[in-house]
Amino acid sequence: MKFRLLSMALTIALAGFAHAQQAQDFSKVEIHVLPAQGQVYMLVGQGGNITVQAGKDGVFLVDTMYAPLSDKIVAAIRTISKGPIRYIVDTHVHGDHTGGNEPLRKAGSTITGGNVSADIKDSAEGAQIIAHQNILNRMSATKGPDAAKSAAWPTDTFVGDEKDVFFNDEGIQVIHIPAAHTDGDAIVFFRKSDVISTGDLFTTTMYPLIDLDRGGSIQGFIAGLQKIVDMIIPVYGQEGGTMVIPGHGRLCDLGDVIEYREMAIIIRDRIQDMVSKGMTIEQVKASKPTLDYDPLYGSTTGFWTTDKFVEAVYKSLKDNKK
Repeated sequence: MKFRLLSMALTIALAGFAHAQQAQDFSKVEIHVLPAQGQVYMLVGQGGNITVQAGKDGVFLVDTMYAPLSDKIVAAIRTISKGPIRYIVDTHVHGDHTGGNEPLRKAGSTITGGNVSADIKDSAEGAQIIAHQNILNRMSATKGPDAAKSAAWPTDTFVGDEKDVFFNDEGIQVIHIPAAHTDGDAIVFFRKSDVISTGDLFTTTMYPLIDLDRGGSIQGFIAGLQKIVDMIIPVYGQEGGTMVIPGHGRLCDLGDVIEYREMAIIIRDRIQDMVSKGMTIEQVKASKPTLDYDPLYGSTTGFWTTDKFVEAVYKSLKDNKK
């Protein structure tokens, strides 16, 4: 019963966070454009970072921030490319990454082939939104915190491990990471530019957000971080080479992801040991298993506090043990 209440509290907190952010005054928010590498750029504003790949075929986006920022986002994209927005990828279902789906989709157009454009009047209207099927399942539900208007739903879903797209002379892999941040997570690898966009599977601003009610788990989260590490090739040591655009925070490389992975493993192992000893959640929190990392990732306020992270790891490990 205690964990059901904790889980419900997390769902309410996440839904409340999305609502509070949507209700904000976005008029003073600025969208900053930062070159990542190759054809790929990073947009930073309010909400999750947006990844932009641009070239002769148009524009490919990863995530969409919030709807009220869509005009500013399009204006920022136009400083990179005048081409049409063709593809959007949702890395997960949370509103700070999918809130702009509808307006940014409407601002784009789909590539059509053969006689499709002639046979179907609106075949080219709107960009394609690519996502794992679990995201569509949640957004298309008749009720619930993730329910959204049909215009914001993914239009091209996949259920396997990966979906591949070739765009702007570059192979792009959309890779599903199961049961990590949520059950619909995807990372996007731009192979020629050598850039990985991670969504909230990796951030530089907070502890791993393990959304238990949406299928997340600490073990899956760590496995996802390991997948990212395995894909990165540095120029030397842990610097340069493959660049990483996190869900929130600054542009990163291998060293940053390794440090985040090690933090997650160390805290997981500490709490796992306490679980095996039969300690209660109150005892675990009192032991401060995150203390040495709190200056970097900890928070006592906001929707994702250090206590909530510890609770999520504890429950995830308890459930896994069962």
